[in-house]
Amino acid sequence: MDVYDTEVADRDAVVRGSSDPGSWDEIPRNLRPDRKGPVWPFVLAGFMFLVGAAVTLVLLFPFDVPYYSFSPGPVNDVTDFIAVDDAAAEGSGELFFLTVSLKEVNVIEYIGALIDREVDLSPRENVRPVGVSQEDLRQQNLALMQASQDSAKFVALTQLGYEVTLIGSGAQVQGIVEGSAAVGNLLDGDLIVAVDGTSVSFVDEAVGQIGGRAPGDEVVLSIRRIVGDDNVVEELDVAIVLGPFRAKDEDGNLIEEPDRGMVGVLLTSGPTETVFPVDITIDSNNIGGPSAGLMFTLEIMNQLTEEDITKGQSIAGTGTISRDGTVGAIGGIKQKVFGAIDAGANFVLVPTSNYPDALEAAGDDIEVIEVATIADALAFLETL
Repeated sequence: MDVYDTEVADRDAVVRGSSDPGSWDEIPRNLRPDRKGPVWPFVLAGFMFLVGAAVTLVLLFPFDVPYYSFSPGPVNDVTDFIAVDDAAAEGSGELFFLTVSLKEVNVIEYIGALIDREVDLSPRENVRPVGVSQEDLRQQNLALMQASQDSAKFVALTQLGYEVTLIGSGAQVQGIVEGSAAVGNLLDGDLIVAVDGTSVSFVDEAVGQIGGRAPGDEVVLSIRRIVGDDNVVEELDVAIVLGPFRAKDEDGNLIEEPDRGMVGVLLTSGPTETVFPVDITIDSNNIGGPSAGLMFTLEIMNQLTEEDITKGQSIAGTGTISRDGTVGAIGGIKQKVFGAIDAGANFVLVPTSNYPDALEAAGDDIEVIEVATIADALAFLETL
């Protein structure tokens, strides 16, 4: 045995309490040194430590990501929001309008949304274009809610045979998107009263006239503008060549939709004068957006009708309402269907264009009813 091996053997022998290197096999097992344990518990502990540290870091510094999440919002009994003078006796059924909770997400919320079937994500610029503040977005949604209330009153009362006078003044510019065709042509506060010579009284009419055009198309907007300290009203025609949809995200990346024409303004209905023969009060509790219009309409009609149009059923629904009775598409349909299911509704009314997505979300948990107009909704209620 060479020197190295002898030294190792002698050391092992001393550790084991024997001066004879050759007595290894005679050493009792309980006196031999313990073998090394498995490594995986230490690896797992290290991994868990790193995960915990990462989670702690995100909780302490919740980094935002450029996305909004859409999740099911509160389900509201429309009766709690509407008061009608001389209303008929309350029925035994319920009408619900559905909402979506919309929020900018951080890293943890983003990851959670990816694995939650009830939550969807949308790039920030699709919800709030660059140059539009959160407050601008909130004010626009509140204005859309107010317009939907007026339309709901109009449709409900005219359906019941009342004479209603609704006088609109046009569509008012509430904000201008940076870098759009509107810059230098329109100003905040401008009131659009005609599009290509066709009069518009409300924001939905202006959007309908302008929408669906391609970049390069020219649109002539007739506007009224208040100028000077004396508030002089100036009337003028402004020709605007639509540009393509272009916006930058928070990282400066350019988002383009080359086939979609854009003026680049946020609009709301201008001052309106409405003469309703019945006193109707709607308190939306700062809920924004136009998607409660259909259910507001049905609730007003229910309160003014001796018969309970719900037939004792719990009916949820969503959809905009136009003064001609058309039920328009809304966003967040999946989340609204999930909300209707959680509320225990028997049926959910949805606009035609949202129907396929609503069916997918509903599965076998709730019956989805497609409606294109208020007449469709009333026809369905008659079948109950």
